[in-house]
Amino acid sequence: MARTLILMRHGKSGYPEGVADHERPLAPRGQREAALAGDWLRETQPKIDAVLCSTATRTRETLTATGITAPVTYESAIYEASPHTLIELVQLADESVETLLLVGHSPGMPWTAWELAANRNSAAAEDMSRKFPTSALAVLEFDRPWAAADPGTGELVRFHVPR
Repeated sequence: MARTLILMRHGKSGYPEGVADHERPLAPRGQREAALAGDWLRETQPKIDAVLCSTATRTRETLTATGITAPVTYESAIYEASPHTLIELVQLADESVETLLLVGHSPGMPWTAWELAANRNSAAAEDMSRKFPTSALAVLEFDRPWAAADPGTGELVRFHVPR
């Protein structure tokens, strides 16, 4: 069974005075672009089976703004996670999940996409290597179970920046 992993960076956040980083909300631009990302996801990914989302306010608000209604697990380990940690979380996904959306932060999202991609010379990889801005999405496909989604085993098939 083919598996699809979508790595999404949270929307543009605000910087209210006196608010800790973990609690920063989305800015209006972040709300708008996350909604556009949700539109794109519904057009290109007919079914998302599960979501892993950071517990940070801006990632939770990003997920809400997308309108994606798949079952969600909020995972504190995604906040400030290394690619190694994020890959381990992906490897723990239930095997019944065909399409998994992971909503997190930079640099975790771009670095993890780069680590997992076998095709680093593709047009999508070239676009992604320039910049992985807020609300951007990297879509990788795997021909193996989640438990075997190791570095260099995914195919980066799309990179999208909703604007």
